[in-house]
Amino acid sequence: MNTLFKRSGLALAVAGLCLTTGLTQASSHREAPFITEVPKVDGTDFYMFRSYETGREAFVTLIANYLPLQDAYGGPNYFDLDEDAVYEIHIDNSGNAQEDLTFRFQFSDILNDIQLPVGPDGQQEMVSVPLKNIGDASNGDNVQFSQEYTVSVIRGDRRTGTVQTATNASTGTDTFAKPLDNIGGKSFADYEGYANGHIFDIAIPGCGTNGQVFVGQRKEAFAVNLGEIFDLVNTNPLGPRNGEGPGDLADKNVTSFALEVPTACLTGTAATASGDPVIGGWTTASVRQARVINPAPTANGKGATVEGGAWTQVSRLGMPLVNEVVIGLKDKDGFNTSEPKDDGQFATYVTHPTLPELLEILFPVEAPNNFPRNDLITAFLTGVPDLNGPDGVTASEMLRLNPAIATTAAAIQNDLGVLGGDNAGFPNGRRPVDDTVDISLRVAMGVLADPADAPDGDLKYTDGVQLDPTELRETFPYLATPIAGSPNS
Repeated sequence: MNTLFKRSGLALAVAGLCLTTGLTQASSHREAPFITEVPKVDGTDFYMFRSYETGREAFVTLIANYLPLQDAYGGPNYFDLDEDAVYEIHIDNSGNAQEDLTFRFQFSDILNDIQLPVGPDGQQEMVSVPLKNIGDASNGDNVQFSQEYTVSVIRGDRRTGTVQTATNASTGTDTFAKPLDNIGGKSFADYEGYANGHIFDIAIPGCGTNGQVFVGQRKEAFAVNLGEIFDLVNTNPLGPRNGEGPGDLADKNVTSFALEVPTACLTGTAATASGDPVIGGWTTASVRQARVINPAPTANGKGATVEGGAWTQVSRLGMPLVNEVVIGLKDKDGFNTSEPKDDGQFATYVTHPTLPELLEILFPVEAPNNFPRNDLITAFLTGVPDLNGPDGVTASEMLRLNPAIATTAAAIQNDLGVLGGDNAGFPNGRRPVDDTVDISLRVAMGVLADPADAPDGDLKYTDGVQLDPTELRETFPYLATPIAGSPNS
């Protein structure tokens, strides 16, 4: 595979991506008006990369993060997922902008009403406790509320295709346990070990080799100062890459859907001109069309709402930050309900992007002037030729991965991805370490464009916050153990 470091090729690749990633790595936190009302189904980030854990190179890891900005101490309920929703990861392996394969996650609540005797001997009453656990939370007998989930594999259309159930390869059951969030050191003596016990081998229908699955809380992997960025970029965009401290998300957790699948089970007919396979991917969440508030919620199945009607998509995420800083405010809810095959309706936001113009207004820099930005369509909606752009692809927004490109060991990964000479990184899929912020800022302002069209394109733009890669795991599920709610500094 050629090193895509020429200005012409990579300019198209990352310039389009800069428009989709925008100013912050936190890809989709509270990005649209409606999704702020239902944070349990708010997708925050989507990763897709060839597994770089030693011995797992024949697998692709998919990670969809949901439920943003979790404070570790957010008890007593913490951050369970919505049992009245479906969370899905879609794969397009034919290049037609429609899902060929979908992995659907659905959750069930498990309530074990724990009661304690209260009152003097002979006059005691059994009273339900207000906490999730009353002792060592790694012991299920001490846990009052937990969740489990199923994984369905759908071939064809997500709603009308063939549905099969994945199973726990060790037990043969069709349910998997979700670990409790990291309540704190008194509830969990060894949370990392407890969470690792919820990494399961999964038998995926149609695959001859088992994969791995984990759904649970993880430490937020993105280093960014959200407050400064959304306060009209109230920072120094030309300072040191790590000059702004640890970032606003350094003390946050998130909930991850991590699935490792044999590469051969994901690839299809989509391929580059040289014959390398290409996988397109994105994640969505859907809820029932009707939701009625129950005025008298009680136990025994009478919850706070009654759900009904068809599944309706309310969250969508492929490329990072498309909805946050590319799509206009009036269309943000619409983008969250849309599908890649219909992305032509948003083309103006790519051919006439506002991000470079905003930077020109905020700082004494000049935005690229080659309008309309038709050159971005190729990279943004079709993938990069000779890297991850399949022949005959239907233009659409999603992450695209060429899994034939060799992995880069965790210790030597370049967080600038392809821009830094590391073709195993963004925009060839996306790894947790990839610094989409700095890549985006530099390319948005034309670092790889013709200098005549981008007078300030060679400046070293940065958001001033850089992820410490040692925070990440080098093994599945790659994102780190979540921050404990207690002790809390």
